[in-house]
Amino acid sequence: MDMVSLIGTILGFVVIILGTILKGSTVAALWNPAAFVIVIFGTLAALLVQNQGKVLKHALKMMSMVYKPPRHQPGDLISRIVGWSEISRRQGLLGLEPQIEAESDSFISKGLQLLVDGGEPEAIRSVLEVDLETREAVDLAGAKVYENAGIYSPTLGIIGAVMGLMAVMQNLADPSKLGHGIAAAFVATIYGVALANMFMLPMSARLKSLISKQSKMREILIEGLVSIAQGDNPRQIEARLQGYLT
Repeated sequence: MDMVSLIGTILGFVVIILGTILKGSTVAALWNPAAFVIVIFGTLAALLVQNQGKVLKHALKMMSMVYKPPRHQPGDLISRIVGWSEISRRQGLLGLEPQIEAESDSFISKGLQLLVDGGEPEAIRSVLEVDLETREAVDLAGAKVYENAGIYSPTLGIIGAVMGLMAVMQNLADPSKLGHGIAAAFVATIYGVALANMFMLPMSARLKSLISKQSKMREILIEGLVSIAQGDNPRQIEARLQGYLT
């Protein structure tokens, strides 16, 4: 669990609630069902129009990455690659076969399988690079969903505010309702802007950062497997891959 991201999310809610109280309002004033429906469901409607179902489904799965990010330890990966190289020099490429079943990462398993099958170095590189680009594109599309939500929600908040003000204008004959009506109208704006700038846009940026780190790990893996296929010395492989850590 990434406690920093979790604290950031909780802090976002606390800031809004505490700010409301310090401004002399009440927490109850932040709740408005109509504003919630307009902003949340309006944003969802926009996302449904823009994206395919499989993209939205993948985006939902990616949300957990923000709070439980995958481990990115390039140093450990390089050590494992060097270990595979030493095994291949002692036992041949078939000696790596037990490593395939032990791997939980499908990308690593695929790369090792190509290596064990005796693929040519450039063929291995070509296959894995296509896989890398495809996975990266799918993940970036998922992160883009949150970015788009951050773009749409403030606009939906303004729409909600305008609709609320329209309702207020219909009750000008009753001054006692004006203050409450105007306050309720602007709750939609708070929903839209807060949702975008405290959650959706930061979440999108975090996911893009994690995707970039994941792609770098896969680049290291590709270079290492190709080097093993070429029969390079383990120490040479280690020295080459260390360049990714600078």
